[in-house]
Amino acid sequence: MIRGNKSSVLTNVRVLDLSRFLAGPLCGMLLADMGAEVIRVEPIGGGVDRTWAILGPDGETLTFKILGRNKKCITLNLSTERGKAIFHDLVKNSDVVLHNFPPGTTLASELSYEKLRKVKPSIIVSALSGYGLDGPDAEEICFDFVTQARAGAMVLNGFPGSPPLKTTVPYVDCSSGIANALGIMLALYHREKTGEGQFVGTALFDMASYITQHAGALIYFTVYGETRTQVGNCGFGSYMNCLKAKDGWVMFVTASNDIWKRFTKAIGKEELNDDPRFKNDMVRALNAPLIDPIVQEWADEKTSDEIMKTLQAARVACARVNTADRLLNDPQSVASGMVVHVNYPDIGEVPIPGVPVKLSRTPGSIRSLAPKLGEHNEEIYSGLLGLNGTELSQLRKEKII
Repeated sequence: MIRGNKSSVLTNVRVLDLSRFLAGPLCGMLLADMGAEVIRVEPIGGGVDRTWAILGPDGETLTFKILGRNKKCITLNLSTERGKAIFHDLVKNSDVVLHNFPPGTTLASELSYEKLRKVKPSIIVSALSGYGLDGPDAEEICFDFVTQARAGAMVLNGFPGSPPLKTTVPYVDCSSGIANALGIMLALYHREKTGEGQFVGTALFDMASYITQHAGALIYFTVYGETRTQVGNCGFGSYMNCLKAKDGWVMFVTASNDIWKRFTKAIGKEELNDDPRFKNDMVRALNAPLIDPIVQEWADEKTSDEIMKTLQAARVACARVNTADRLLNDPQSVASGMVVHVNYPDIGEVPIPGVPVKLSRTPGSIRSLAPKLGEHNEEIYSGLLGLNGTELSQLRKEKII
């Protein structure tokens, strides 16, 4: 049986996705975009992430329209013995089980690699969690923004003297989902060579710590004994800022001495190159308050288009600060297919993100809308497991599906 998109790299890979909220569903979405048959397994009443956060006119979470795309959906009551038996039959016919139930919970135990490998030795079990499977806080409840605080990111965000600041963009969830998809791909590659399944785990706190360390705060503290905090829109290790134009804002970055020299020439301030306080990236970042007024004075009487034209001509990285309405029509976003418009019943046309990873021979694609609750029950239970109509009716009556 051919599964997924025939022209995609993950055709014939079947994933049982029991995850909810953001990181896990995003991981499953990435696999589905690349052709995997991703079956979302939900409780009979529906997953909590269908009706949380920002709701659409149809009463369903708007972001679910993104994260549920290209997936199928079945309902299954895993608290019953019959439900567990059916799930094990699904596992026998699948390649990956994906979930994000916290360690120590009943469902996490039922979905553990140790248990499911007995059902199918080659199965890959992947679990996203807040703090991983080990350590004193392994069973604690966790969300993206909690890990931003604990990993030391919030004290780096915002402007000097301001309270600790989280980002609105949930980058920990998103990066965890992406990393976990990579982990699953590595496990599939290993199984292709050896026939062996394995466990794949990604913790939000691990990813938050990993990303925050790349800003350089920990290594900076170790080498120089100084705890850095907020730098606003300036850089932690290079000079950059967000300029106020006559009609908006423009962000620019001058990372490296070469770009800095091109920048100073473009704004007519080449004398800054001779000042020892601005001799390299590190000291320019530390002395940003001395540079900012000079650069802002240059920008004061210019439009964002004029600033962009000057800096782009000098090969200095820059961009307008877009609002949502402008992002919808951003020429580069349109050209790269990163805003895709789809029609949803009871809502109309809505934008969802395109596929960010580009493959020339086996590209990913958006093939189907986010599924309705239990939309594929008959297809999966009858087509895959061979249950007949009478059996399905009985399972519904017993509240198992």
